[in-house]
Amino acid sequence: MRFKCFQKDLSNAIAVVQRAIPTKSTMPVLQGILVEAKDNFVRLTGTDLDITIETRINAEVIEEGSVVMPSHIFGDVIKKFPEADITLQLNERFQMDIICEDSIFTTLQGLEPYEYPEIPQIEKRKQIKLTQDTFKKMIQQTVFAVATDETRPILTGALIEVENGRITIVCLDGYRLALRREFISEDTENASIIVPGKSLNEISKVLEDEELDLYINVGEKHVHFDLGNTQVISRLLEGEFVNYKQIIPFEYKTRVKIDRLLFQQSLERASLMARELENNLVKLTVQDDKLIITSNSDIGKIYEQIPIIVEGRNIEIAFNVRYLLDVTRVIKDNEICLDFTTNVSPCIVRPLEGEAYCYLVLPVRLHS
Repeated sequence: MRFKCFQKDLSNAIAVVQRAIPTKSTMPVLQGILVEAKDNFVRLTGTDLDITIETRINAEVIEEGSVVMPSHIFGDVIKKFPEADITLQLNERFQMDIICEDSIFTTLQGLEPYEYPEIPQIEKRKQIKLTQDTFKKMIQQTVFAVATDETRPILTGALIEVENGRITIVCLDGYRLALRREFISEDTENASIIVPGKSLNEISKVLEDEELDLYINVGEKHVHFDLGNTQVISRLLEGEFVNYKQIIPFEYKTRVKIDRLLFQQSLERASLMARELENNLVKLTVQDDKLIITSNSDIGKIYEQIPIIVEGRNIEIAFNVRYLLDVTRVIKDNEICLDFTTNVSPCIVRPLEGEAYCYLVLPVRLHS
């Protein structure tokens, strides 16, 4: 194998596929990157068997071939070369020489490509089309609520649902729920899949912040995200997701309209006290035209007051401040609605208009 390409293109491609490579594995080959040179491009692949990331770059392929290179040393070596044309060549013992201007790195040992696991082939049943920047925002605004506890494995995944021309992502961990919706083509066939939260996290890091096309191809046991030059394949979780529509209440006794940034900044200050307490406890008191946020600990007390518009009755309720902050940090609206029913019922965070998002946070029971 022998090919020439631009150093920065190769370094960036390595960084993309490294997101799928496990830090530890009983299979040494999985800690490597499959490098394949063919036609006018070089394809790089990384996998941990749950998620596979494959990307390709343009190259001058002098001699076709393939090898598995150790991920970290290969990436570090390429990164240190100057931004210039770089030549990589492989001998029959799978040792690689790397030449860039006046620098030469020789005999970097690789593994035989035949040991590399076969990439899952997706038998496409349904296809969903949207833009990369839209899907990236949807992931970032929901995946924080995926469960990390393996007690209920299905909750470690995110539900992606297509219904009546809308795509919805839902994540929940038993303490909070995050939901984001976007309109897509009405011709899109309905679908429902559960993707591991870890996979969605990695996908969000390779998606562009631009209106580039993204095709999501749904298979029976895997889902394929087509980003153009980069492909991501993830296994799907099997099982029944929680019926989230039954969890979200649509009635409220108290509705608060509040400045989102003021609320977030007040919570961040209150969290300095709350972190000294069990459950990171903060108390919210809706009192006429103001929201009072308090937190008391052994190191001090904090009192915050924010002007609000209230519909309904006054209420006193407590929360784990971290869960509220997770929500306020991902919402971009200037103003939001907080809906309350009782002090032991969840708080629902909604936009002033529309149904683009919905967040549910369970309260902490206050003891007299």
